[in-house]
Amino acid sequence: MLQLLVGTKFGFMARRRYAYMFSGVCVLITIISLIAHGGPRLSIDFTGGTLMQLKFSQPVRIDRVRQAVDAAGYRGSEIQEIGDSGEILIRLQNPETGKDPFPVIKSSFASFFPGVQVDLRREEAVGPKVGKELRGKAILAIFWSLLGILIYVSIRYEFRFALGAVISLFHDVFIALGAVSVANKEVSLTVVAALLTLAGFSINDTIVVFDRIRERGRALRKEGLQKVFDTSVNETLSRTVITTFTVFLTVIALYLFGGEVIHDFSYVMLVGVVFGTYSSVYVASALSLDIALVRQKKLRK
Repeated sequence: MLQLLVGTKFGFMARRRYAYMFSGVCVLITIISLIAHGGPRLSIDFTGGTLMQLKFSQPVRIDRVRQAVDAAGYRGSEIQEIGDSGEILIRLQNPETGKDPFPVIKSSFASFFPGVQVDLRREEAVGPKVGKELRGKAILAIFWSLLGILIYVSIRYEFRFALGAVISLFHDVFIALGAVSVANKEVSLTVVAALLTLAGFSINDTIVVFDRIRERGRALRKEGLQKVFDTSVNETLSRTVITTFTVFLTVIALYLFGGEVIHDFSYVMLVGVVFGTYSSVYVASALSLDIALVRQKKLRK
C-alpha cells in the first residue's frame, strides 16, 4: 500500500489560531462578495425563466446580440458568450407563459445579422412557482443533511466532535458559495448538488481523523490533549494527502475537459476539496480540541 509522509511530527494544533484568522478572512470575503452582488445569484432553476443556448454560423458582436434581443421585446435579459466558438447563452426572466421566445428572437437576429445562421442548441424553461418550490427544497436538503450529520457524529463520538464537524461543514459550504459569488457564477441545482457532494467529502475526511483521535486518546491518556490531536492528524496525513490528491486530479480533469454542463459542479468541487481537507484539521479537529480544553479547564476549578 502506497504511503507518503510516514512518521511526521508536525505541530498542527499549535498553529490553529492562525488557521482561525485565515478562515475568518475567507468568511469575510464571502460576506462582502454576497453583499456586493445582492445575495447569491440564483439561476432560472430557482427564479423561473427560459435559458437558450444558441450557435451562430459565424462570430457576432455581443452588443449587437443584446440589441437584437431587446428589439424582440425581451429587455433586461442576461447574455453570455461561451468561449469564442460563436455560442451564446441567453437567460430570459419570466417570459410570457406558454409562448416559445425562440422564433421571435430568431426573427430579430435575421434583421440584425443578415446571412448568419442561428441554431438552437438547448432550451430550458422553468415557471416562477416551480422555481420557488425548488429553492425551498434545496435549502431543506442542505439543512436536513447537516442536521443528520450532527446527530450521527453526536451518537458515534461526543457532542464536541459533532459541533466541530458541523461548524466545519458550514465553513466549507459557505466558502464554496463565496467562491461561486466571487466568480459571479449562478447558484443552480448543479451547484447545490456540488455543495451536498462537498459536505459528504468533507465529513468523510473528518470522520477518519476523529476515529484516530478516539483511538490515540485511549493509548495516550497521560499525554496532553494537544499531543493526542497532533499525533492523530500526523498518522492520518498519508491517507489524507493521497485521497485528496486523487480526488483533486479527477475534479480538475472534469473542470478542464468536462464541458459546460458540469463546469460549475467541478468548479465548486475544486474549491471544496481543498477547503474540505483543510477544515478537517484546522476547523473540525481544532475546534473540538478547544472545546475539550475549555471543559477541562472548568472541571479543574
